[in-house]
Amino acid sequence: MQIAIAAHGSETGEEVEDKSKRFLRVLSRCHRHSLLVGGYWGLMRTVVDEALRLGINVVAILPEEMEHVILPPQVVRINTGCEPRCRSVMLVRSGDILVSLGGEAGTMTEILMAYAMGKTIYSLVGTGLSTDLLLKAFPTHLDQRRTGEVFHFQDPEEMGREICKKYYGI
Repeated sequence: MQIAIAAHGSETGEEVEDKSKRFLRVLSRCHRHSLLVGGYWGLMRTVVDEALRLGINVVAILPEEMEHVILPPQVVRINTGCEPRCRSVMLVRSGDILVSLGGEAGTMTEILMAYAMGKTIYSLVGTGLSTDLLLKAFPTHLDQRRTGEVFHFQDPEEMGREICKKYYGI
């Protein structure tokens, strides 16, 4: 299974980083899967470093202007040759599900893309970032078509347990 991770491209603070790490710790216990990330900066860097520490496979799908970023040697690099929104299409399309760990416009764009593609979305709220507002605006579905399911979680460990239960029966 490939899990696309949508996460803020800037620093978020220790609380959001801690929540992301707690989510990954639970996720690492249930099965071998790969995480797909859009870069190695901001919150995404925290996710990559923690995932590698936990033995989770990581693929970084990089936009053209960030293809120079040095990645840890264990990360599979994909240089897309396109701008960030184009890269987001590849990231979201390649994931079986999308997990949002909090972010701003780029993360919201990836959430909306995943929904439009009929993907299931797991969204961490209570991050203090703009993606928290999606729960208020769209508690279960992003529009009347109901093309994808959206699940919001305050507790990152509960979100990890739910993914483990639904996809791995654990």
